[in-house]
Amino acid sequence: MSDKPKDVETGSTKHFEKESFSEDAERRHSEFLESVDVNTNAKLRNPLSGFTKEQLLDDVEIFAREKGLMDDIDILKKGALVAQNPSAFEELEELNEEEKGYIRDETEHRWRQPWMMYFMTILCAGSAIVQGMDQTTVNGAQVFYFREFNITDVWIQGLVNGAPYLCSVCIGCWTSAPCNKAFGRRGTIFIGCVVSVISSFWQAVTNSWWHLFLARFLMGFAIGAKSSTTPVYGAECSPAIIRGALVMMWQMWTAFGIMLGFIASVAFYNVQPPAGANYQFLNWRLMLGSAGLPPLFVAAEIFLVPESPRWYMSKGKYDKAFDALKRFRNSHLQAARDVYYTHKLLEIEYRLKEGKSLVKEFFVRPRNRRAAQSSFLVMFSQQFCGVNVIAYYSSQIFLDGGFGDQQALLASLGTGIINWLFALPAVYTIDTFGRRNLLLTTYPLMGLSLFFAGFSFLITDQTARTGCVATGIYLFMMVYSPGAGPVPFTYSAEAFPLYIRDTGMSFATATTWGFNFILALTWPALVDAFTSTGAFCWYAGWNMVLFVIAYFCLPETKALTLEELDQVFSVPTTKHAKFYASMIPWYWGKYIMRKNMGPRRMLYELEQ
Repeated sequence: MSDKPKDVETGSTKHFEKESFSEDAERRHSEFLESVDVNTNAKLRNPLSGFTKEQLLDDVEIFAREKGLMDDIDILKKGALVAQNPSAFEELEELNEEEKGYIRDETEHRWRQPWMMYFMTILCAGSAIVQGMDQTTVNGAQVFYFREFNITDVWIQGLVNGAPYLCSVCIGCWTSAPCNKAFGRRGTIFIGCVVSVISSFWQAVTNSWWHLFLARFLMGFAIGAKSSTTPVYGAECSPAIIRGALVMMWQMWTAFGIMLGFIASVAFYNVQPPAGANYQFLNWRLMLGSAGLPPLFVAAEIFLVPESPRWYMSKGKYDKAFDALKRFRNSHLQAARDVYYTHKLLEIEYRLKEGKSLVKEFFVRPRNRRAAQSSFLVMFSQQFCGVNVIAYYSSQIFLDGGFGDQQALLASLGTGIINWLFALPAVYTIDTFGRRNLLLTTYPLMGLSLFFAGFSFLITDQTARTGCVATGIYLFMMVYSPGAGPVPFTYSAEAFPLYIRDTGMSFATATTWGFNFILALTWPALVDAFTSTGAFCWYAGWNMVLFVIAYFCLPETKALTLEELDQVFSVPTTKHAKFYASMIPWYWGKYIMRKNMGPRRMLYELEQ
């Protein structure tokens, strides 16, 4: 900057430089948004690139002074230099060999993380286990409370079973944003766990179907709040290189909770009420009440982990954000890099949203609209692939397939075990194979499995029928668990920019719980109208449709920082669809005709 104001001593020079630095970064970001319409290849630009070393270090000094971080000025300057050009850190003479070693380890030993990162993951896993048990204890319990309360109407059956998801889509998901703003990520998870405890124990003492409906409806507040917040908390605390794997723990441990729900159903199956009890069954009450125990442990763990660094920044508490990052990273250098780099992106975001309605911004700004569109697609697909039909009604499905009561519960337990075991590979594949590729691989396989299960109901021999129905359902769960299971919440948690992330995640989870409620409500009526074969084929067909939509319209988000994703979603959907349409001959030639097609063209290219 050659034309500096003369009143250097007053500090206005620094202020001038700061404004120029931020405005230049914003201008470059706006140029990118305009360029993606004409460029063949969308380059993901670092907002710090293109500035001189002097400009960068001056801005770091201003940042440290304004945010109360002057005691850490030296390490912040080093972090800013690394953030400006991550691939050239080996050439920075300011870094010593130990500091360079920490940066190398991010890619060479990506699982070498501080214990607090894993402790945070345990917290998120516990929250997911609570979620899974909340969802599936009903699977075995419904067989008995339908009888005790004489619920024979298929629509009332669906309404009682789907009550939590009705609350989630109408209330729970939308109250999570104000809860996050007021209480933070940890506080919202804590509130959700408390509500889970209350609603689980309440369900266990109900005396009518509408009383049970109210208790399950309350549980939906907890389900909506936890599912909107926990993946975001995990995404905001995790480094980009393993963010997908850590965030997908939500789905993997939800699958574990689902398995525990099935185990509870089997464990309490033979429990009889005491003599003289004024209720017919005790077993289903213990099944539903058992879901109130895990959230007690998660609520206690909340007090042992730091709050999300990005949430602290949104509140202007940069000292606490930096302290949290120090606990979530292996070195102070990495924490300094992340706190400064995130701050610069937040500056741009705040400038872009200044004076604008966030609700309007959510739907009108193309980048945000595309994130919402993609999140809607993956969340819709998580439900209309048909998985929660099995999660909520597998016991009844197996009964319809010729199993006895206890055999049906044991067969349902098998689906829970498979769901959890086959989610484990996704810890690796979600950050290597990618979110988009996992979905494109599993959609058609899920469709074929459901077709197989559906047509198996037409087999006349009972032994063959029960075996084939179980095989189709088990194959479906094997394919679902590493694909449509973990991807949606991971994808949605990283898709939205920070300033509308709470609203965006509320939208995404409202989508999944809304369609979840539709599945829970309509399945009994769907089977009644179209038989089990027709009902299974309906969801099998949806898997084929979802494959086509995802191929043309769903961007990949693998291994990109939350900030780089802002630019990925700036690529128009039409451009994305045209690119992948043009790639069909390449895929056909390479994978079907087995020809040497040369290197694959890329839609995105990281520009350092």
